[in-house]
Amino acid sequence: MACAKLNSLSSQWIANNPFSSRRGSSSLSTTRGVSLPIRASSYSDELVLTAKTVASRGRGILALDESNATCGKRLASIGLDNTEVNRQAYRQLLLTTPGLGEYISGAILFEETLYQSTTDGKKFVDCLREQNIVPGIKVDKGLVPLPGSNNESWCQGLDGLATRSAEYYKQGARFAKWRTVVSIPSGPSALAVKEAAWGLARYAAISQDNGLVPIVEPEILLDGDHPIERTLEVAEKVWSEVFFYLAQNNVLFEGILLKPSMVTPGADHKEKASPETIAKYTLTMLNRRVPPAVPGIMFLSGGQSEVEATLNLNAMNQTPNPWHVSFSYARALQNSVLKTWQGRPENVEAAQKSLLVRAKANSLAQLGRYSAEGENEEAKKGMFVKGYTY
Repeated sequence: MACAKLNSLSSQWIANNPFSSRRGSSSLSTTRGVSLPIRASSYSDELVLTAKTVASRGRGILALDESNATCGKRLASIGLDNTEVNRQAYRQLLLTTPGLGEYISGAILFEETLYQSTTDGKKFVDCLREQNIVPGIKVDKGLVPLPGSNNESWCQGLDGLATRSAEYYKQGARFAKWRTVVSIPSGPSALAVKEAAWGLARYAAISQDNGLVPIVEPEILLDGDHPIERTLEVAEKVWSEVFFYLAQNNVLFEGILLKPSMVTPGADHKEKASPETIAKYTLTMLNRRVPPAVPGIMFLSGGQSEVEATLNLNAMNQTPNPWHVSFSYARALQNSVLKTWQGRPENVEAAQKSLLVRAKANSLAQLGRYSAEGENEEAKKGMFVKGYTY
């Protein structure tokens, strides 16, 4: 039933969107006796252009939007204290890598980073723009317990989001990210799925109203020993709800990006799936649930090793897709970088070269041309962390 509602509502909205240049203008469409108000934002054309720029051939997203606490854990892994100076130094290494724009089209920043500059006083957003990389911003306020659920979570941050989004736009951000999660071992409960979908839809509508392309990310956590078929079942349910509520909130599908997790077995399942199997199940889910109007599918790496994430992406690009199927990786781009850098100024150049190696590998995977031949053992090591997978 939800799927039928999804197809009816989303198709009407897409077909009748006038791309009006006046904020708040609306028209009324009638199909089979159903009337829907159509909201058009003054940012419609810009949203579509931004989404297409991020979803550009051979490029993907570098996610470095970790909270200060999470960034601190990464710094601690190489013996550094969690200070603003150290966080700035690491993010400067990443954002000033020469040639990064050849493989990276967007960078998701944490709020602290959006307002930071290099040690030479150059704004990080300007460093990105010079390489034709679109600055993005994490806008959610994190996960908290969901009362009435099966020990599940919901994502907070809608209060004040419009005001914050307007300020982020002024600072140079052009897309946003909101991450919520669904746990398969927890059910998931109908309440948790609905809360995740509705929260994402409200965030997406508010973001578009303030000029930011929303990345829609309901992450299916890897926790559990379930088979890949169960993951597919849950992912289809979640994405059906998500697009139903996106349509109800008059979200412009051409002006969004998706950040799904790949359809894989649970992390504790006895059988590991091949890249070809993961690609088959993931594309099955996308074809059943995602309208072709959506410009880009930017996968999270989902606790996989650097090589695993790249191989799976490559497998999905062996046949044509109606969307730009690419990456929005954090650890799968940064793991080798951190270990190369070690917090030492003399290692910055080598660490930046390491970033380019991973970025180029995933660029080739987006084009369906990647080979794991010659990859080192470090890049093949898994990195699964329970409850936090991207």
